[in-house]
Amino acid sequence: FRKGKTPRRPPPRKPASNQKDPVGVYCRVRPLGVEDEECCIEVISSTTIQLHAPEGFRTNRNGEYKETQYSFKKVFGVSVSQMELFEYVAKPLVDDLIHGKNGLLFTYGVTGSGKTFTMTGSPGQGGLLPRSLDMIFNSIGPYQAKRYVFKTDDKNGMEVQSEVDALLERQRRENNLPVPKTPSSRQKLDPEIADMIKPEEAYKADGVDEDSSYSIFVSYIEIYNNYIYDLLEETQEDAIKPKPPQSKILREDQNHNMYVAGCMEVEVKSAEEAFQVFWRGQKKRKVANTRLNRESSRSHSVFIIKLAQAPLDADGDNILQDKNQVTVSQLCLVDLAGSERTGRTGAEGTRIREAGNINQSLLNLRTCIEILRENQMCGTNRMVPYRDSKVTHLFKNYFDGEGKVKMVVCVNPKADDYEETLLVMRFAEMTQEVEVARPVDRPICGFTPGRRHRNQAFKEELSRKLEERGGPIDRDVPTVINHLVHSLPPLPSCELTDPHDDITLPRLIEALQNRHRIRQMMTEEFNKAANTMKSMLQDLDSNLIAKDNFIHEQNGKLGEKDKIIQANKEEIERLEKRARMQEHKIDILQKTTKIYEGDKRSLQHELETREQRLQRELSEKRRMEQRMHGVVSDTQHKWEKECERRVNAMQLEMQNKLWVKDEKLKQLKAIVTESKTPGRPDPPPEERLPAKRSASPSPLPVCCFNNAHVEHLPSSFTSTVAWCINEYTRDWTNTTNLNTTTPVRPLHRRSRSAGGEKWVDHKPASSLDLGTVLQPVVPNAIQVSAPNEKALSKCDRYVLTHQEVASDGEIQTKLIKGEVIKTRGGGQAVQFTDIETLRQELTTIPSRKRKSSEGAPANGNQSDGAWTDVETRCSMAMEMRAGSNMAPGFEHHGITKRRKP
Repeated sequence: FRKGKTPRRPPPRKPASNQKDPVGVYCRVRPLGVEDEECCIEVISSTTIQLHAPEGFRTNRNGEYKETQYSFKKVFGVSVSQMELFEYVAKPLVDDLIHGKNGLLFTYGVTGSGKTFTMTGSPGQGGLLPRSLDMIFNSIGPYQAKRYVFKTDDKNGMEVQSEVDALLERQRRENNLPVPKTPSSRQKLDPEIADMIKPEEAYKADGVDEDSSYSIFVSYIEIYNNYIYDLLEETQEDAIKPKPPQSKILREDQNHNMYVAGCMEVEVKSAEEAFQVFWRGQKKRKVANTRLNRESSRSHSVFIIKLAQAPLDADGDNILQDKNQVTVSQLCLVDLAGSERTGRTGAEGTRIREAGNINQSLLNLRTCIEILRENQMCGTNRMVPYRDSKVTHLFKNYFDGEGKVKMVVCVNPKADDYEETLLVMRFAEMTQEVEVARPVDRPICGFTPGRRHRNQAFKEELSRKLEERGGPIDRDVPTVINHLVHSLPPLPSCELTDPHDDITLPRLIEALQNRHRIRQMMTEEFNKAANTMKSMLQDLDSNLIAKDNFIHEQNGKLGEKDKIIQANKEEIERLEKRARMQEHKIDILQKTTKIYEGDKRSLQHELETREQRLQRELSEKRRMEQRMHGVVSDTQHKWEKECERRVNAMQLEMQNKLWVKDEKLKQLKAIVTESKTPGRPDPPPEERLPAKRSASPSPLPVCCFNNAHVEHLPSSFTSTVAWCINEYTRDWTNTTNLNTTTPVRPLHRRSRSAGGEKWVDHKPASSLDLGTVLQPVVPNAIQVSAPNEKALSKCDRYVLTHQEVASDGEIQTKLIKGEVIKTRGGGQAVQFTDIETLRQELTTIPSRKRKSSEGAPANGNQSDGAWTDVETRCSMAMEMRAGSNMAPGFEHHGITKRRKP
């Protein structure tokens, strides 16, 4: 089994005519409410207006006023009457309507610009709508069909029924009405709509087809918040719980024309009755009081005039009973709600929602016009979004070539509406560039024209002749009589000229006898025919009774079917209502879902941002922990070294003090012993061996030069360093820091002044030239009188020449050497590693190599002589090596050489 394909939908009808007409755009200027109010619109000509920017409103960057001109098909100033406007704008559309063509006329503009007045008017100044109705009925009044001859179906079509059926339906509807309808169609009018049009202002169309019958149907809808409501729908009023009006849906008929399904169409027979129906729906229209307009339209209203016409039969007496010969044309009069800004109108709550829907529908109309213009001018084939709004979806057929389109742009010249008026003008200028296909003429019926007139003339002549003869006016009776008279033989001449004439009377008697015989035969035949007719009528009666019974039975079944259909309709209405409710809930859920999705995205974005921030904080915390761990480790290691150094220094200091005290005691003991026993020889050198000193290295002073301090060193830097050297020589463990920088302890080595390293030779300006043979020479050095960052950054070694007065009164020179190292702060630090001492002495050379105490008197200074000989003097040394057990600068006695006996 192979599943069949869904049949392809037939394409929409395309207009057979390739001719196109642009959309007719007209402009009407409303008079100012106050005479001294500022005006921003000036009428230049009958087709051009000019806009002036109001005072205080600059439209270009140069700060100058910019004047713009816009052209229209026709411009109507403040003095133009409603009749002149109708003659130029709506009268051609009414002519097309009577000749079977469609038309669309809508008013456009900002709120309070006079759109409703232009469309409806006021007593004595009827607008486009009442004048159109008046012209239609003035033109087709004598040719209207009886009520209910034309009958609308539920699919935007029109049916034709006979006058008998129309009469029965009229009687049925009148019997169903609770209050009998007055026979006169001219009922008492509402005073608000009375005398809308003066008799002298009436118009009548030319070229009306007299061989057709016409009927007018009107419907009135409004589009409120993008929902369609029927303003003519009769609802049961419930004061306790009123039912809200039900919205209608748009559908497409078999000719691909859009229509409002379930909309009530009222057949009217006069302009007054039609306008009465319009006013009944107008009272149901949504209006509200705003800051700019006392009766502001809150919805788009659409008044549809539908004209049905069908040709008469060949006799010109009855309407042709053929549905295909019925022509339906319609004229849509649209009063669009005005665009507005909520800030100016002071709208709140429901009014804001209404204004938003109005502006959105007008925006969709502009979008459709823009895309139509782009497709026509650029040759593109973009899809026009008619379905985005009910207004554009309902009238899409007109823009596709099903009728003429005209627009009346209403503007208010006051300065407050300048910005909105500017947008309206731009839209109107763009709309004029859109072209709509010209509608084709309806086909001409093949019957002979003038049938109605000839039929009426024949009836009038027949009635006149019957009246002259005094016979019945019914045309069937003289026809039968004439037929019977002509069927009898003619009578001979009855004139008697001679009393003895025997021929005329016998001839007349014979003729009369023949006529009597023929009459009897005809009577017999008539009786036979009557009997036959009676039998036939009886048969027909029996058949009719049987058919009546059958019809009654079928009516019973039909009633059951009607009940089923009614139940199905109610079920369908319930389901449609439920479907609309579900659609509304779906819309609400979709909006809620969009809101939740937006919140979800924002929360996800915020969560991601916080996660990233948390990751950054965690990474920053880990780096800080590592940094602090390194700092703690460095600080711990530093203080451990510092404590160890201080302990070693303290131990060494105590050992040195004990050693010095021990030496002093030994020397004192030797002096005391020598003074008591002058001839006693000196004790052996072994008895004066010094005590062992600690092997731990002495700390080295560090002098740091930082970027922030190197330019502001004090002028007494040399004396400060000298003080450091004195303290270092005296205490061995004192350290001088010129900046709080973590010292670095490089490996100790001997002087590398002879190598390829670069030195900073720091010689103060106060240094004296001693004129000695031995002078300190530092190769590959930069000589400075004060240290600076630039010199230290270029070198890796440092030497300071320091002069001071020794204990014997001579000047001794000390060369303080150190290494230049980089600090963690980006500066340079000098760590002193070595000291060299240059000292000049003047001594007396003894005459012989012996102790000065030999041969001397007993009371001489024997103790001094033991220290002044060359051998004893040569046993003295000066330890200058860094890290030695002996502190630099201290003199000590070595082991005295044992003399030979």
